Amino acid sequence: MKKIGLVFLAVFLLAACKTNPFTGKNTLNMYKSNQSLFPSAFAQYDKFLNENKVIKGTKESETIKRVGQRIASAAERWLDANGYPGYLKDYRWEYNLVDDKAVNAWCMPGGKIVFYTGILPVTQTETGIAVVMGHEVAHALADHGAQRMTAGTLQQVGAISVMVATGKKTAQEQQLWMQAYGVASQVGGMLPFSRSHESEADAIGLQLMAIAGYDPHEAAELWKRMKAKSGGKAPPEILSTHPSNDARIANLTRLAPAAVAEAKKFGVTSFR
Repeated sequence: MKKIGLVFLAVFLLAACKTNPFTGKNTLNMYKSNQSLFPSAFAQYDKFLNENKVIKGTKESETIKRVGQRIASAAERWLDANGYPGYLKDYRWEYNLVDDKAVNAWCMPGGKIVFYTGILPVTQTETGIAVVMGHEVAHALADHGAQRMTAGTLQQVGAISVMVATGKKTAQEQQLWMQAYGVASQVGGMLPFSRSHESEADAIGLQLMAIAGYDPHEAAELWKRMKAKSGGKAPPEILSTHPSNDARIANLTRLAPAAVAEAKKFGVTSFR
């Protein structure tokens, strides 16, 4: 059992070895090299596009590309100014609008982004799109995808440790231990981890959209519309991968002035 614990600890310490440039903190990330993750992500993205209806040449699709390029440019400006030149050299930015009713958007490692048409009635404006784009780009820049994969691996290692440690118990007892571990690791570990990523992406995204010339105060307004769209129906925050709408609105409102101040450092004093 001690040996297993030491192995688990060694894996954990090895994982927490990549610095998040936006927070300065070590992150839970085994994937130190972009070359080990990006090619797979790019291939999955291309496969997704081939299997779904991509909308091109419309006002909406062109707006998404334009906003994406502005946010990516803002990210590069911020990184260069803060001592991370070349951080984005392996990124291959791509922004596509896909015909789907889902109220969602996402970004894969390496900068491959999809907006679903279902989210456009909520974004409403170019600035609304910038709120979502900044958030999704932030996920990619902070390596959240790789961190989630790492956390999932560690969760599996923990499950194996519990299985080995309870190997001499009856099958029923071992099953109870495994179930308890599953609930505890999910509610006490994976879900809070995911919520922290969402809050971090909100904060980074606010700064990026502001540097790109979009009013960060509009982020809270978008989430008010998102809350209205959901009809107030949502699982308890403790059981969710995302912060509650109210918590998100309050956090975005609190952080907006700091994003405005950050944009001023880059000469941005008015917004689109």
